[in-house]
Amino acid sequence: MIREELIENGERIHHWSDAGYKIWQNETNILYDDAVDVVPCPYTYSESNELVEPDEITVEDKAEAYDILMGVSE
Repeated sequence: MIREELIENGERIHHWSDAGYKIWQNETNILYDDAVDVVPCPYTYSESNELVEPDEITVEDKAEAYDILMGVSE
Protein backbone atom coordinates (compact mmCIF):
# COMPACT_ATOMS: atom_id res chain seq x y z
CA MET A 1 0.00 0.00 0.00
CA ILE A 2 1.20 3.50 -0.77
CA ARG A 3 1.78 5.54 2.37
CA GLU A 4 2.00 9.31 2.61
CA GLU A 5 3.38 11.61 5.26
CA LEU A 6 3.39 15.40 5.39
CA ILE A 7 6.89 16.73 6.07
CA GLU A 8 8.58 20.13 6.32
CA ASN A 9 5.71 21.75 8.21
CA GLY A 10 3.17 20.38 5.73
CA GLU A 11 4.85 21.95 2.71
CA ARG A 12 5.93 18.61 1.20
CA ILE A 13 4.51 15.10 1.08
CA HIS A 14 6.56 11.89 1.21
CA HIS A 15 5.20 8.82 -0.66
CA TRP A 16 6.47 5.23 -0.24
CA SER A 17 5.36 1.61 -0.32
CA ASP A 18 4.86 0.06 3.10
CA ALA A 19 5.63 -3.35 1.54
CA GLY A 20 9.08 -2.29 0.27
CA TYR A 21 8.21 -1.99 -3.43
CA LYS A 22 9.22 0.77 -5.81
CA ILE A 23 6.42 3.16 -6.69
CA TRP A 24 5.20 4.39 -10.10
CA GLN A 25 4.37 8.03 -10.61
CA ASN A 26 1.21 7.40 -12.65
CA GLU A 27 1.23 10.63 -14.66
CA THR A 28 4.86 10.32 -15.82
CA ASN A 29 5.39 6.54 -15.64
CA ILE A 30 8.63 7.08 -13.69
CA LEU A 31 9.67 4.48 -11.10
CA TYR A 32 10.93 5.66 -7.68
CA ASP A 33 12.08 4.05 -4.44
CA ASP A 34 10.11 6.80 -2.69
CA ALA A 35 9.07 10.30 -3.69
CA VAL A 36 8.73 13.76 -2.15
CA ASP A 37 6.45 16.35 -3.75
CA VAL A 38 5.21 19.83 -2.94
CA VAL A 39 1.74 20.26 -1.44
CA PRO A 40 -0.71 20.25 -3.11
CA CYS A 41 0.67 17.25 -4.96
CA PRO A 42 -0.25 16.98 -8.65
CA TYR A 43 0.84 13.31 -8.84
CA THR A 44 -0.56 9.95 -7.85
CA TYR A 45 1.43 6.78 -7.17
CA SER A 46 0.96 3.02 -7.50
CA GLU A 47 3.06 0.14 -6.21
CA SER A 48 5.19 -1.73 -8.72
CA ASN A 49 6.17 -5.38 -8.38
CA GLU A 50 9.87 -4.45 -8.08
CA LEU A 51 11.40 -4.45 -4.60
CA VAL A 52 13.47 -1.51 -3.41
CA GLU A 53 17.08 -2.68 -3.21
CA PRO A 54 18.62 -2.12 0.21
CA ASP A 55 21.61 0.17 0.17
CA GLU A 56 24.25 1.28 2.57
CA ILE A 57 23.20 4.92 2.53
CA THR A 58 22.02 6.00 5.95
CA VAL A 59 19.12 8.28 6.77
CA GLU A 60 21.69 10.88 7.81
CA ASP A 61 23.40 10.63 4.40
CA LYS A 62 20.07 11.20 2.65
CA ALA A 63 19.25 14.15 4.90
CA GLU A 64 22.64 15.73 4.21
CA ALA A 65 22.26 15.23 0.45
CA TYR A 66 18.78 16.77 0.58
CA ASP A 67 20.08 19.80 2.50
CA ILE A 68 22.83 20.28 -0.08
CA LEU A 69 20.34 20.10 -2.96
CA MET A 70 17.97 22.54 -1.22
CA GLY A 71 20.78 24.97 -0.37
CA VAL A 72 20.38 24.56 3.38
CA SER A 73 23.53 25.24 5.36
CA GLU A 74 24.25 24.91 9.05
